[in-house]
Amino acid sequence: MSGPLLRNRWFVGSVGGTFLLLVFSVFVGFVWLPSAQDDSLFKGLLNSICSAAGVPRSWLGEASAPVTSPVKVSEVVMTPTTLDEPSSGGGVGRGATLALRCTMCHGLRGVSTSQTPTLAGQYASSLYKELRDFQSGARASAVMAPLVAELHDQDLRDLSAYYASLPRQQSPATQDLQSAPDIVATGAPMRNIPPCGSCHGRLTAKLGVPWLDPQPRDYLKTQLEAFAHGTRRNDTSAQMRNIARNMTTEEIDASVDYYSGTR
Repeated sequence: MSGPLLRNRWFVGSVGGTFLLLVFSVFVGFVWLPSAQDDSLFKGLLNSICSAAGVPRSWLGEASAPVTSPVKVSEVVMTPTTLDEPSSGGGVGRGATLALRCTMCHGLRGVSTSQTPTLAGQYASSLYKELRDFQSGARASAVMAPLVAELHDQDLRDLSAYYASLPRQQSPATQDLQSAPDIVATGAPMRNIPPCGSCHGRLTAKLGVPWLDPQPRDYLKTQLEAFAHGTRRNDTSAQMRNIARNMTTEEIDASVDYYSGTR
């Protein structure tokens, strides 16, 4: 029966064409494309085939060195127990003494009267993370960098504890959740923008993120625009950068108006 089939040019042509297509696909997928990669683990025919087949890299040899970021990013890892270590002779009182150098910009009791953030009642975890980032250079500031350069870790903990202990100022404009703009209340799911309140809200807050109610309007807008333009990069996993760059100018204005109490 194979004789007639082999004499059928359509059968031979279709089978031969399918086989050639299979050979070509195998060559492209398992040899040519993997070998075009710069990674040394893809070099060589065997490595190319194994990599294309999904063989773990650790089976092929020593893993490449991790890629380092070309810019300084936050290295602070926040956990629920990060600030639970007992104070070694410090605490809120010592933090109040250290905070004397901060009063010119952040107010005598942590309430800013200029375009600098209000710190009174801020989450200690957020304060601690930002201070660490200023110290490491992950968050750039010509003013803050020299002020925190010589502070020890316990100093940063005490400062954070002091400002977190101060009474929080709240704007009447944000007491009515029904008045929140859509970008704050529901976000924009189709653009991967969660509601602001899911991280910065009074009912739920993400560890290490700041309380925003209220903050100076110009300060909030400057920070959102810095995230959007990539000039501020100390957000963990680039979360705020991804959100801010997808926000419209109107949404940025609406959110900062709401959280600054000027809505």
